[in-house]
This record gives sequence, structure tokens and C-alpha cells, in this order.
Amino acid sequence: MTYARTEPTDQEPDIRARPPLVREFLLVAGLFLAYKFGRRAANGHVEEAFRNAGNVWDLERALHLPGEGAVQGVLLHSQPLIHAANTYYATVHFPATVLFLVWLYWRRPLHYLWSRRILAVLTGGALVLHLLFPLAPPRMLPAAGLVDTGQVYGPTVYGATPATDTMANQFAAMPSLHVGWAVMVAVGLIVATRSRWRWLWLLHPAITLLVVVGTANHYWLDAIVVVALLAVALAALRLPRAARNVPAHLPRAVVPGSEVRGPSAAGAAHPARTPVGAGAGAGAGR
Repeated sequence: MTYARTEPTDQEPDIRARPPLVREFLLVAGLFLAYKFGRRAANGHVEEAFRNAGNVWDLERALHLPGEGAVQGVLLHSQPLIHAANTYYATVHFPATVLFLVWLYWRRPLHYLWSRRILAVLTGGALVLHLLFPLAPPRMLPAAGLVDTGQVYGPTVYGATPATDTMANQFAAMPSLHVGWAVMVAVGLIVATRSRWRWLWLLHPAITLLVVVGTANHYWLDAIVVVALLAVALAALRLPRAARNVPAHLPRAVVPGSEVRGPSAAGAAHPARTPVGAGAGAGAGR
């Protein structure tokens, strides 16, 4: 005797929402290249960048924010620790975000579309600030008295002469996309999963914040501003309703007509079920 077995298919609409892979690759790559070229176009405002740096430093002191040197002082107590922080800054930021998007694309397409839009808006807003507010990082500001840990201890992603660096615009510290992307990765994974351990993803932005400040690549205000921009993006672009109820695990594939063996399984699913024809036989024997 066999019974057809059915299970919830909460994931099916999500999977059907997966956009074409080639289109998404070209779109994300195009957005990233546009950001990189736009950031390079904002280069060259050296005097303005240092003037803004002095103003940011003074504002932080007026707001009684903790000094960036306090974090760097902890890192400088151990050369392996400061080297690890420089490595984290140089190698984790971009790959972690790419892996985040790839996983969402494959396992949570609706969350992927939402997260990609949020990251695009956040990155575009950051580019506008790079253009309007060039800012030298604290490692360049004499008043800060901080060490350029990348140049001294390595590794570093920046050239030794910031004004002529052809690989990156070192005067685009405001806001910190290292922190902004890390926060979005954590938020996206917390929303898209149901594991009891998912809150540990918050360690990624927490470590990123300590790293960017301790290596003197960013001010506290760079992180505060990018989190504010992210909050605006999250408020403006809400998660689609279809993606809000995510099962803890993907449902198993069910083949129509598959068997459910054992009285416990059948009874649990259909406690009042009786085989076809049993009622007729019972009636005939009465």
C-alpha cells in the first residue's frame, strides 16, 4: 500500500526568482568598474583632502569620540597581530562580499536581488561623498600621530606616494565601504538564514571596524557615516514579502507516489487515514 507524500515548497518561488547568471555577472562587474573609475576620477584634491581631515579630526575630539590611537596602540603591542590586521584589511573585504553574493544567488535568490540593490545604492552614495568630500586617512594626518601600519609592517594595498598612486584613490576615506559592505554582509546573512548561530556574522563588521581604525585607514566618523547611509538604503528598499519567511533548511525533493513506510510516519501525517475499500468491507460484514 502506498501513499502520496507532500511537503511544503516554500523555496520554489525563491528559486524561480533567480536571475540569469551571465546578466548578473555583467551587471555586478559593470557597477564595480563604474565605482572604481569614479573613485579614481575623484583623485587629486590633495589640499582639500588634508583640510577636511583636520576638520574631521577636530570634530571627533569635540564629540569626545575615542581616539583612533587607542585601537592602534593595542595592535602595535604584537607584530603578528598588526600583520594580521593589515592582511584582513587587504584580503577579506572584497572576497567576503563576493562570496556573500554568490551564496545568496544560489540559495536565496530573492535575498540576493535585495542585497545587490542595497549594495549598489550604498556604493553609489559612497562615491558621491568621495567626489564631494575628499578626505585624507588618519595615517596621513600629522596631528593624529598614527603609524601607517601597512607601509611599516605590511602587507599594504596602497602605493608609498599617495598623490601619485595609480591603483587607488587614497583620499577617499569618507565613508568606509570596508565597514559598510561588512555590515551589509552580516545583515544579509542574518536575514536570509535561521540558524541559532547566525548572529555570529556580526563579528565580521566588528572586526572590520577595529581593523580599519587600528591600521589608521579610517576615522570613526567614516564608519558612522556609512552605517547611516546603509540605514537609509535599508529603509528605502524593503525586503520582498516573499523572502521574509525563510525555512531553516531547504525542503527535501519529493517524488509523487513515493512511499511512506511504517505506521508512525503514516499516522503522524494522517492520523485518521484508512485504506481505500476498507470502509466498504467493514460495512459488508455488519
